[in-house]
Parts: sequence; structure tokens; C-alpha cells
Amino acid sequence: MSFETLRALADRAALFTALRQDQLASAIESLGEHRWDADLAAGTFAFAADDDPARTLEAVPHLLVSIAPGPRSLMWSWALPQGHRSGVTDALRAYGEQHGILELTRGEVPFPDGIGDDVDAWIADVAHVIGGAAVEIIGRSPYYSAPFGGGSRAVLLLDVPLPPLTVAAAVAALPRVMDGLELNDPRSSVWDLARLAGWQLEWADDAFAAAEVTDATGSATFDFDEYARISGIRGRLAATPSA
Repeated sequence: MSFETLRALADRAALFTALRQDQLASAIESLGEHRWDADLAAGTFAFAADDDPARTLEAVPHLLVSIAPGPRSLMWSWALPQGHRSGVTDALRAYGEQHGILELTRGEVPFPDGIGDDVDAWIADVAHVIGGAAVEIIGRSPYYSAPFGGGSRAVLLLDVPLPPLTVAAAVAALPRVMDGLELNDPRSSVWDLARLAGWQLEWADDAFAAAEVTDATGSATFDFDEYARISGIRGRLAATPSA
């Protein structure tokens, strides 16, 4: 199994996922130096500031998968004897059965051949692929890739008190988020951003030369060049009523 199907799903949601991960990163960074603790049996997860453990960002975790270098395999939470069964991965398995995606329907999935010598880097990468694919399929975000010893990682979806992703917030964050972000199909990523965020989207013409996304906070127009790359983003915020 090459995980290429999951990578394609993650690629489609890449813009929305990057914006939501940026929101999570900003909330965590506000704590300064911090640690995280999880109790999956109790359904708790928290980031806590080192200098004041009372300052926390708390979340409800939903374990997606455990990735381990020892057996060179990943296991979905529904297949783990001690797995936290929140039902989230049941939706992934159902999607895999519907679309014939073996990586989502087998409880234990071996690493593919040819991943190279840097197994840690491959695990970190595939953790983000799985997180992004889960966002695309389930529509929930953000996710967290949590190292837990010996090079293993757990990927969790987090129900965390972040504000909804608005057009205004996206316009402010996009210059930072787009730096270094590779989109294999920018038009699809913009369309999927609107879908996942719950915004309206209108194409400028039949050639899909531009797309305008809108919500209550304003609108943003994504322009595309002849190679379907994003060539510009123009934002227009909604007027704020005066006091």
C-alpha cells in the first residue's frame, strides 16, 4: 500500500487544513513553553503552560491511528485492543469500504516498501497525511500528531475551543499559511476550503479564472493564472456596525 489515495484526499483539503492547524498553533503558542497530556480512557487532552500549569488549552481527543516503527505498521483505533473508540474511525472505515481504499479498511496497515532510511521522517509525514485525509473525509478539525516514545506517533482529531474559520480570519492568515504550502490542485483546494468552512463560493466565469468565497465577515477572491496556480488573493471585509 502506497498511501497515495490518502495523500490525494489530504491534498484536496490542504488549504483548509493548513488554516485550521495555524489556528491551533496560534492558540498553543499563546501558552509559551508548554507540555501536553492525554488520557484517552477519560477522553481528556490538554496543553499546559510550563510556567503556570493552570493556563491550559483543553480538548476532547479522538484517536485516529497509532504509527509504530517497531512493527513497521499503523493501526487504526478501531483495531487497537486499548483503542479509544469514539466512532470517528468508523466513518473512515465506512468511507474506505465505499470507495475501495484498503488503507482505511484494514485494521493494521504495513509500511510500504521503499520509504528510505529515515523512518522517523516518513512517520511524521504520513501522520500529517492521515490527519489531512481525516479532515477531508469527516470534516472535523484540527488534528494533532503526538509523539509518544520510541519514534511512535498517535494522530488525533481534537474537539478544541477554536473560533470558526471565517473569511476575514483566513484572509489575515493566508499570507503566512501560503508560504511554503504546496497545492497540487489549487482550484480544488479553494473549492474544498469553502465547502469545509461552510462558505459560499462562486466562480468568475466558465474558465474558472477566479473564485470568490463569502461569509458574514466578508469576501475573498482567489485569482488563478494560466497554469491554475493561485496568482493573487483579494479580500473585502464586511462593514462593522458602529457603536
